[in-house]
Amino acid sequence: MSAIRSLWDEPRPADPPVRVWRDWVLVAAVVAGAVIEMVARPDVQGRWLELATVVVLAPTLLWRRTHPLTTVVVAFAASTVPALVLGRDLAFGSNIFMLVLAYALFRWGSGRAMVLGAAVVLAKMGTNAALGFLTLADVGIGALILGSTFALGLALRYRSGARRREREQVVLLERERLARDLHDVVGHHISAVAVRAQAGLAVSQTDPGAAAEALQVIEEQASRALAEMRTLVRVLRSDELVPGEDGGDGADELAPGPTLADVERLADPTVPRVEVNLEGDPALVSAAVGGAVQRIAQESVTNARRHARGATRIAVRVTVDETSVRLRVSDDGGAAVSPSHGGYGHGGYGLAGMRERAALLGGTLDAGPGAAGWTVEAILPLSGAA
Repeated sequence: MSAIRSLWDEPRPADPPVRVWRDWVLVAAVVAGAVIEMVARPDVQGRWLELATVVVLAPTLLWRRTHPLTTVVVAFAASTVPALVLGRDLAFGSNIFMLVLAYALFRWGSGRAMVLGAAVVLAKMGTNAALGFLTLADVGIGALILGSTFALGLALRYRSGARRREREQVVLLERERLARDLHDVVGHHISAVAVRAQAGLAVSQTDPGAAAEALQVIEEQASRALAEMRTLVRVLRSDELVPGEDGGDGADELAPGPTLADVERLADPTVPRVEVNLEGDPALVSAAVGGAVQRIAQESVTNARRHARGATRIAVRVTVDETSVRLRVSDDGGAAVSPSHGGYGHGGYGLAGMRERAALLGGTLDAGPGAAGWTVEAILPLSGAA
C-alpha cells in the first residue's frame, strides 16, 4: 500500500517541454504514413475510416507532454469507436503513434495520471479482447509492448530527476564553498582593519605616528581584501579571464589559491602579536589540504582577534608528518568565550565553516577553551579524502 500511495502522490516533472517543430514533423509523418497505408493496402476493409481516425487523433501528440492523461484518454477511448464500427481492431500500423502517448504519460504525467491513464489503456485492451478483436496471444504481446513503453517512460523520468538532484547538490556544495571562502577572506581582513582602526583611534591624540602606522596597515589589509575578492569574482566569471585586460597580464585572476606556506603570512608583530611556527615539509601536503589548513588558521586568528579578551599573543603551530598535517591555534586571552558566542560557538558561521573544511578532506577539528583563552586543533590527512 505504501508503494501504491507513493506512486499516487508522485508529482509531475517540473517544466515539461512545450511544442517544438519536431512535434509537428511527427504528426505529419504519422498522417503521411496512414495515407500511404491506405493507398498501399486496398484489401483493408474500412480503410477510409481508419485513415480518418489517424488524421483526427494524431494531433494529440502535440499536447502529450503538457496534458498526458487527457491525450491518452482521448486517443485510446476514441479509437474504440471505429473498432466497434468495423467489428475488429484497427489494422493500420500508423496507429503505433499511441505508444508515444503511453510513453509520455509515464514520462511527464503525475502519479494519479499514470494510474488512471494505465487503467484506460488496459480497459481498452480488455474490451477488445472481450469482443473477440484480440486473441490471447495478441493480449500477451500487447501487454508486453505497453509494459516496456511504460517502463521506458519511468526510467527516463527518474534518470532526469536524478540528474536534476545531482545538479542541485553540486550547486549547493559550491554555494557552501563560496560562503566559506567569502567569510574567511572578508572576515580576516575586515577584522584586522577594525582592530587597527580601534588602535589608531586610541593613540591618535598622544602618538600621531602610531595612528599613521595603523592607517597604513588598514590600507594594506583593505587592498589585500579587495584583491582576494576580485580573484574570487573573476573565478566565478571565467569569461572575464582575459590576459591583458585592464593593462595586466591576467596573472592575478589566474593565481592559485592559498597554500600551506601562506600560513606564515599570518605572522604579525602588532598586539595581539601572531607567532607562526611551521614544522615539516609543506611540499608533502596536497594543494587542497594546504589551502584548507591556511583558511582554518586564518579564521582562527580572526576569531582570536575579535573575541579573545585581553589577548597579547596568538600562537599558530603547523606540523607536517608522514601521514597528516596538524594545526593548533591558541591565544592567551582571559575568560573563555561563551559557547553560544557567534565567533566561536555553534551560532556563527566561522566554526561551522572550519569544521566543514576539515570534514570534506577527511579530517577533524576541535575547538574549545584551553588553559588560557581559546584553542583550535585540526588534523587532516596529507592528501585529503576522496
